[in-house]
Amino acid sequence: MVLGPTILAIESSCDDTSAAVIRHGKVVANIVATQEVHKQYGGVVPELASRAHQQNIIPVVSQALLTAKITKSDLDAVAFTRGPGLLGALLVGCSFAKSFALGLNLPLIEVNHMQAHILAHFIDDPKPSFPFLCLTVSGGHTQIVLVKDYLDMQVLGQTTDDAVGEAFDKSAKLLGLPYPGGPLLDRTAATGNPDRFTFPIVNMPDYDFSFSGIKTSILYFLRENTTQYPDFIAENLADICASIQKALIQTLLLKLKQAAKDTGIREIAIAGGVSANSGLRKAMIESAARYKWNVYIPAFEYCTDNAAMIAITAHYKYLQGDFTTQYASPEPRLKL
Repeated sequence: MVLGPTILAIESSCDDTSAAVIRHGKVVANIVATQEVHKQYGGVVPELASRAHQQNIIPVVSQALLTAKITKSDLDAVAFTRGPGLLGALLVGCSFAKSFALGLNLPLIEVNHMQAHILAHFIDDPKPSFPFLCLTVSGGHTQIVLVKDYLDMQVLGQTTDDAVGEAFDKSAKLLGLPYPGGPLLDRTAATGNPDRFTFPIVNMPDYDFSFSGIKTSILYFLRENTTQYPDFIAENLADICASIQKALIQTLLLKLKQAAKDTGIREIAIAGGVSANSGLRKAMIESAARYKWNVYIPAFEYCTDNAAMIAITAHYKYLQGDFTTQYASPEPRLKL
């Protein structure tokens, strides 16, 4: 019996510095250092993110090796996120991984961040069967992906403007919620009435999405009502959050249901940071019962950016002999 490789994986695409170790196909360490510095600015500041990655990367790698109970000499390869993401942030992880691999004479594996979000479903059970559809939702991406195999994926549809995660965060900002606003909007929505206010559901051609229109409608809605009633937001916050969340989730499910119907696929997954949203998770479970889907939702720790998903992707790339070179450089707009 041939056992799988032991791989150190690095993730640094945005504002989380993470290192993970996968051994024989099982993630045995997943360390994440979050960056608190961005809260005072209401969003991620790329230059500050890069500096924080430089401070955090050695400690998280050291902790990952310690947690996995291995040493550098036990490693078979080093993996890193090549893109998409912030250039400066990616550069830190890429440079560290290349230097680390070069110093130990280890093969190097580059990973697409969005592909890794999808393959996060293979870290733990239950695992989806091929082929399956994955709704990949984050602050920078909104896609419906047909997953034919571990490394064979096709984007069926995607946003033509803003990502749904950005729509959540921008809406939260308009409501005066602190950064990061998306999770706070979700928690506030839990006690609200989602049918109190109505926001437009944009139906784009094929399987594509658009969220710029709903953001504009929320802006005008809040401006009009606060002009007449200065305390409108404070007095109706939960209902506003619930109504916004309902509209955004309905927009996502409209296309996902269409794709599932057209392809005949009932294996349905969600991935990415927004897959941690409780409203979306609930809607997916309800859709599973209604449309006889088998729905797969990752554990919370694998929804947001983490190196475990980079590690599991690197595992399958290693088995296929898919390595990169020391000439690999970050690609902020890397396509799936």
